[in-house]
Amino acid sequence: MNRNFRLLGIAGTCWTLALAGCTQDRTVGFPVPDPPSSIRPMPPVIAAAPLPVPVPAPVAPAPPTARSVQGRNIGCSVHGCGDETVLILGGIHGNEPAGVPLCEQLAAHIERNPTARAGRRVVIAPALNPDGLAANRRTNARGVDLNRNFETSNRRAIRRHGPRPLSEPEARYVVELIRRYHPARIVTIHQPLACVDYDGPGRGLATAMARTCGLPVKKLGARPGSLGSYAGVEMGIPIVTLEMPADATALSPAGVWRAYGESILVAIRFSSAPPVGAE
Repeated sequence: MNRNFRLLGIAGTCWTLALAGCTQDRTVGFPVPDPPSSIRPMPPVIAAAPLPVPVPAPVAPAPPTARSVQGRNIGCSVHGCGDETVLILGGIHGNEPAGVPLCEQLAAHIERNPTARAGRRVVIAPALNPDGLAANRRTNARGVDLNRNFETSNRRAIRRHGPRPLSEPEARYVVELIRRYHPARIVTIHQPLACVDYDGPGRGLATAMARTCGLPVKKLGARPGSLGSYAGVEMGIPIVTLEMPADATALSPAGVWRAYGESILVAIRFSSAPPVGAE
């Protein structure tokens, strides 16, 4: 039987044909043959789980630095971390230099013996008045006593204390350390009064430190515009001034550490909390 085919059009990849004499059109494609029954379909490919991307450990921000009036660097070292921070300061008066090697020896000791931190973060600024230290002068290069330049209610507006509170970059640096690290206690190292002084709630700390260095505890009183007035009296931070004798300057770094290092370590380990079970 002779059949006539009529090409109607193209839809996608199929040809649409109509058979003459049929009552309706049919769509005819090119069929893909079924695979033999002996061939099983391949299992779906499961992509391998991506390797975990390592998360970098958080990096502590760099300790702050500053420049003195004459452009000398002022810096600190930060040791470890913990719920409490102990701030150790030296060299705020340039003619009281023995605090500098004591702070440097402390930093080296903690690096060799991390357990000496007792789980605390320790921030050490050994030379807060580098211009005064270079000139063996109490004041900074502008003739300002840095330990009278803090913003306190008892500050006196005299030239030696600076034209205004925190007028000096060295004093502002100390305030920056306190604001950044929120110390639980502060030890500042001076000469030549040969005692352990304190301000604010620092009596217990001063007593504990005095037991190890043979110096008496003396309450000298918060000086106008001093760090003791600022941090101890007005902020309520326990602060101790370790007043080494004048002859501590003649000691070697190892000698000053032997004489006073343990008292600084006591300050780091110190806890004002009562012993467990104490009434």
